[in-house]
Amino acid sequence: MAEGKALLASLQSQFDLDDFRKLHWEGSFEDYLNIVVQQPQVTRTAHQRLYDMILSHGTEEVYENKEKIVHYRFFTEFGAKLGESVYGLDRPLMQLVNAFKSAAFGYGTERRVLLLHGPVGSSKSTIARLLKRGLEQYTRTDAGMLFTFAWKGDDGGWIPCPMHQEPLLLVPKELRPALLAQLNAQKPDSYPYEIQIKGDLNPYCRHLFNERMQRYQGDWQRVLQDVKVVRMVMSEQDRIGIGTFQPKDEKNQDSTELTGDINYRKIAEYGTDSDPRAFNFDGELNIANRGIIEFIEVLKLDVAFLYDLLGASQEHKIKPKKFAQTDIDEVILGHTNEPEYRRLQNNEFMEALRDRTVKIDIPYVTRLRDEIRIYEKDFNSARVRGKHIAPHTIEIAAMWAVLTRLSQPKHANLTLLQKLKLYNGKTLSGFTEDNVMELKREAAQEGMIGISPRYIQDKISNALVAHPEEDNINPFMVMHELESGLRHHTLISDESQLQRYRELLSIVREEYEDIVKNEVQRAIAADEDALARLCSNYIDNVKAYTQREKVRDRYTGNYQEPDERLMRSIEEKIDIPEGRKDDFRREIMNYIGALAIDGKRFDYKTNERLQKALELKLFEDQKDTIKLTTLVSNVVDRATQEKIDVVKARLIRNYGYNESSATDVLNFVASIFARGQTKK
Repeated sequence: MAEGKALLASLQSQFDLDDFRKLHWEGSFEDYLNIVVQQPQVTRTAHQRLYDMILSHGTEEVYENKEKIVHYRFFTEFGAKLGESVYGLDRPLMQLVNAFKSAAFGYGTERRVLLLHGPVGSSKSTIARLLKRGLEQYTRTDAGMLFTFAWKGDDGGWIPCPMHQEPLLLVPKELRPALLAQLNAQKPDSYPYEIQIKGDLNPYCRHLFNERMQRYQGDWQRVLQDVKVVRMVMSEQDRIGIGTFQPKDEKNQDSTELTGDINYRKIAEYGTDSDPRAFNFDGELNIANRGIIEFIEVLKLDVAFLYDLLGASQEHKIKPKKFAQTDIDEVILGHTNEPEYRRLQNNEFMEALRDRTVKIDIPYVTRLRDEIRIYEKDFNSARVRGKHIAPHTIEIAAMWAVLTRLSQPKHANLTLLQKLKLYNGKTLSGFTEDNVMELKREAAQEGMIGISPRYIQDKISNALVAHPEEDNINPFMVMHELESGLRHHTLISDESQLQRYRELLSIVREEYEDIVKNEVQRAIAADEDALARLCSNYIDNVKAYTQREKVRDRYTGNYQEPDERLMRSIEEKIDIPEGRKDDFRREIMNYIGALAIDGKRFDYKTNERLQKALELKLFEDQKDTIKLTTLVSNVVDRATQEKIDVVKARLIRNYGYNESSATDVLNFVASIFARGQTKK
């Protein structure tokens, strides 16, 4: 018992009572006016509040291919807290936020349905979900607070406004201009919006207002005494300010789900079904007032629903059954996929909806590093317990996914894999940032087709559970899952598409072989002292060659001609042709001379090409002493095993392998050398 009491006491000490009271603030209409004068942002429209919510998380300007892009941290940093960050979609998200900005300042998009359009699994639902969760969190802060009101009932209880309307709507229309003039005159210059009172009370509140005006013989101030203003915190679960509508079977769709329905149990009490007190204003458009409503697969809506949507977007009004048009203030966000959107375009009866729609394409990610981040948030050491994910496993899966989304380049000297690398920020000889921009313009529909991230996630998950005896998964396991699942993929419609995806897997497999061969080569040649000695020997010979001198043998002391065979064996590793060797050697010596003038010493690590050449040369010299190919036959002597263990330790320390995955990759590379499949 004592332990339970202690636990409760500990929990109670962590409960923020002040925050609870702040979120459940209540006051008079006069108190609310004081808040409006001091903090006019409490009167913002739904679009203004949503736009400010996104900005409150900060922005960052980045340049991509010479184009300035605004990165909104809300979609990554706030999304990370929910485990739903959106990566690689800065351009579409910038277009979306610009639409919110335009709507916030009343430039026209506040009267449009914002339609997120893209292939399945491209983050449309995630973006909508983040906006809803963001509003929930924002309205709990001082910066995002807003208020609604409740009526005092005849029994002394309080009746909340069913549509959570703005308390300023209680001001009679004839008094609004004078009030707004005073409020706007007092608002700080830093507040960017004009305070406005738009629309009228909903039928229920209008009925109560008029009833009290008659009861108190037109004394508006007395009517306000029957009103209390309360803090409003948006919540999808509590159906306050956030709505979600998902179409059902066409035969079962009912427009009252959007605009509310008659409460038949109360008709007997009030005598008529046209009394607003006998009506439930609890449709999705009603409860989402002042916030946001998400329409899932919006273009699957029945025509009757679309009429409601047209009025809600253009006129900011809805038509509940038996009542006049009712004002609403909310962001209408829908999302759909390509087949449904094509149906909209081909349907002449949908012209009105097309005219009131702002389409924002949400494509698949086409930048490799962003695709990798999508999977890393789901498959990391914290979440994948007991399994080590070998280096490049996620990278290779992401590489294949991105390749399926890219269009074949028209440039004759550019492969699809090179195009992927250009998009990922790598520089290729003969291609500038302008060329990359041109490639993207040529393929405007890139990212609207291809493999969904969900497929990749499913196959990585399969690989994790398909090999219970293994303590790690590697790229080959994942590639096997990717390929074996293609035949049963529901979105692959023809044999040619299937064949293309398999060919892209072959490209990725070859790229992985090159990557691991390079890693093993560097691990073998990672002897710093040996590299330094080789570099010193090379530089001595190059110096003697360029100055037409002889080289002194460090062992015999005799002078001899520069070792052309040594110099060429290094230079050929980085494709320096015979005709360019003199230029390359002079460049090296000029660079060393420039460093000497500044009092600096030459370090081969500062020259990436030379470092690579030295590492490849050292690898060539040492691979025979290590006898890597003997791993295939499992006949390894003790001295060789010690050298292999050193290489394995370097793979673990420098490249992120564990014991078993390092052994696997060494065996794999050994099998390549055993087959004689090395590339120069």
